[in-house]
Parts: sequence; structure tokens; C-alpha cells
Amino acid sequence: MNQKNITFSSNGFTLKGTLHLPAVEHPPVVIGSHGLFSSGSSPKQIALARQCNEFGIAFFRFDHRGCGQSQGIFQDVTTLKARCNDMICAIKTIQNRKNTGNRIGLFGSSMGGAVCLSVFAESHACSIVTSAAPVRSSSIIKKLEKSDHSNALTPPFYKRYLDSDISNNLPSTHHILIFHGDSDELVPPSNAKEIYEKAGDPKKLIIQKHGDHRMSNKTHQEYFVRESALWFRRCFDGTI
Repeated sequence: MNQKNITFSSNGFTLKGTLHLPAVEHPPVVIGSHGLFSSGSSPKQIALARQCNEFGIAFFRFDHRGCGQSQGIFQDVTTLKARCNDMICAIKTIQNRKNTGNRIGLFGSSMGGAVCLSVFAESHACSIVTSAAPVRSSSIIKKLEKSDHSNALTPPFYKRYLDSDISNNLPSTHHILIFHGDSDELVPPSNAKEIYEKAGDPKKLIIQKHGDHRMSNKTHQEYFVRESALWFRRCFDGTI
């Protein structure tokens, strides 16, 4: 797998990512957005990048501002709007490259799913895959405050995160594959059902039995990677 480290800018912050390139010329590209406390080095994204490459699809994973190797202090720079700006800048960065094609797909896990749903219309993406994406942060704020990360964060941070509702973006979304665990302890599966009901066609909803928020079950992970890459390939090929 051919990997290239890429640095780009978003609102003055220097962000870093990795582009996984298949052995084809000008491939379509999937761009990933990681979860709230995660980074572009999440196992799900790396596994998905490998499977996409096998199908002739490039994959770009990057660290949002304040995460991983990117610039910024997490609790000072993290908002849904900021991450949406990061995603748009990542898309433009990839589309301006000479070794990739213009067709893109979006992948987002948890908050990353909310980011992808928020920018889908503006991005002119061909397809989108989400995993455990919240429609409204207000539904999970109390659980976040009790999480392992709560001691490092202040109430103003949660207030900023609380002020997000992406439901108005859902009707403009299409070619979407939605994953969610029915035992998600952070984001209720009702979020996935709302996304499915409001999104346009084509669309598909996969509820994983006994699945948690992190998709820790190995069988669930393998199924997710295979089905997501197939979804992107079919969307890029125009077969769905």
C-alpha cells in the first residue's frame, strides 16, 4: 500500500494526514473524519483504507485540529463547525492533487459521522458511510460528561458540543450506508433510524446486534470494512 504524508491548513491550523493510494491512476478517494476523542490513526480507518485500496479506491485519513499530530489544543478548538471546516479543507486539498480523481466519498465515525452529514451537500460527494453518528449532541451530553475524558474538560466545552443539531442536513444526503450497534452505550440507535428515515435514496441501514459504540466486536469490524468498501465501489461505479 502506497502511503503519502500530507500537511494542509484549516483556519490557520496545520493539520496532518495520510493518503493511501492504490495501484491505479487518478482513483476516486474516500476521506475519513474520526470520532470526538479519536484520531485519523483509528483501526477502523486504517482497515477501511486497506480494503478500499484493494478495490482501486484511495483513502485519506487525517487528524482534526487538536487531535493526533495536528495543531491546536483539543478543548480550545473542538467544535462541530471547526471540524466541518477541517473536512472541507481536507476535501479541497485532495481534489487539488494531480494523482487522484475528482470523485470523492465520505466516511465518518461518531462525531465524524455528524461532520460528514453536515458537509455532504457542499462537498458534492458521490457517497457516504457513517458509523454511530449522533444527530443531536444534546442526546449524549450527559453520557459524555461521565466518560473517561470528563476530568480533562470544562463545562464550556460541553456547552459548545451541546449546540449541534444536524437534522436539517439529512434530507440532502443520499447514497448513504448507515452502521449502528443496537447496544451503543453513547449514541442511541434511534439516531441511525432518524438518519435513514430523512436521507434520500439510495440508502441502507445496518443495525449490528449487540454492537457497542466503538464497534469492538471483531466480526462486526470485518463486516463493516467489507460492506463499506463495497458500498463505495458500487457508488463510484454507478451501480447503485
